[in-house]
Amino acid sequence: MLSELCANVAHNSYIPVRLKEGAWHRHVGFASEWRRGTRAAAGHGGSVAADHPRDSAAPRASHHPPSRPGDAALVERYALHLEAQRGLSAHTVRAYTSDVADLLAELPPTGDEPNGADLTRLDLVALRRWLARQARAGLARSTLARRSASARTFTAWAHRAGLLAEDVGARLRSPRADVVVPVVLTEADAATVLDGVRADDGGVGADDDEGERSALALRDSAMLELLYGAALRVSELAGLDTGDVDLRERLVRVLGKGAKERVVPFGLPAARAIEAWISVRPELAGPRSGRALFLGARGGRIDPRVVRDVVHRATARAGVRDLAPHGLRHSAATHLLAGGSDLRSVQEILGHASLATTQRYTHVTPERLRAAFRQAHPRA
Repeated sequence: MLSELCANVAHNSYIPVRLKEGAWHRHVGFASEWRRGTRAAAGHGGSVAADHPRDSAAPRASHHPPSRPGDAALVERYALHLEAQRGLSAHTVRAYTSDVADLLAELPPTGDEPNGADLTRLDLVALRRWLARQARAGLARSTLARRSASARTFTAWAHRAGLLAEDVGARLRSPRADVVVPVVLTEADAATVLDGVRADDGGVGADDDEGERSALALRDSAMLELLYGAALRVSELAGLDTGDVDLRERLVRVLGKGAKERVVPFGLPAARAIEAWISVRPELAGPRSGRALFLGARGGRIDPRVVRDVVHRATARAGVRDLAPHGLRHSAATHLLAGGSDLRSVQEILGHASLATTQRYTHVTPERLRAAFRQAHPRA
């Protein structure tokens, strides 16, 4: 699949240079070996370290811990299932357990001395009542759809675990989520943002030390280039280790949602930015650094919140519309499709399980619509 993906993008001259240059003419053999954890022939300075586990385990805490001890124990048990059996990301586990905690709080307690929710009172009517209350509170349809999915996942698990006589959520339907067109930058604005980070600008978290300011600026530049160049999620970027990047092949191994691994190519500008950052990484490295690719000012693995600050500062400095790190991912996907890359290839790059998720990037911009009109309409 990777070889087809590379060939598909490489032969289209309309794709921005950061998403194309030098990254797509790669062979599938190296990526296959990398997926199996085997390094290709060593010696060339592509990777910085060998493969290894991530530095820390994901937390299991929900946003709103249940107040009843029985509910708390049940939610913890469910969280363990989501992590161990389903392999869901820490973010998804937090969202699902928070939803379930809210659902359990909706149910009456058991016995004379309340310890937890009475699951015998959980049925389809109770589930619909729970969602209706949230709809009246003004929750977005997308949030209601996610909470419906949370409820279905929970009731299916509870039924298999013998906690429910039947899977009462099997017939619960999700509200149709609103189709929201992602906020994206134009190709010119994206280039302005990425070119605007200079080594003498300082970086997020820098103090008055000139060397540290320069190192953080190089780090920020590398993070921005990789967010856009490989269309990464902020959590994927923060979770990268030094051994996940091969500068010679210009490939990055990414651990995405559901602990699914994929290998994504990136372009020459990102490779140069990463190489420059790696050369100064020792200036920030410390006992807490481990093999984290990107480091915070205190030497630990970069926090996603710092990455968000970097993106907000970069867009403000460039004078373009403000957006979150995911906006760079949206922009990269949109620019790939606008440049002629096929939907399946972009799905592979983004790590989407469903093609329908990728299809939201196929929106037509007014500029492309006008160009198509002028080219094809006889009365244009």
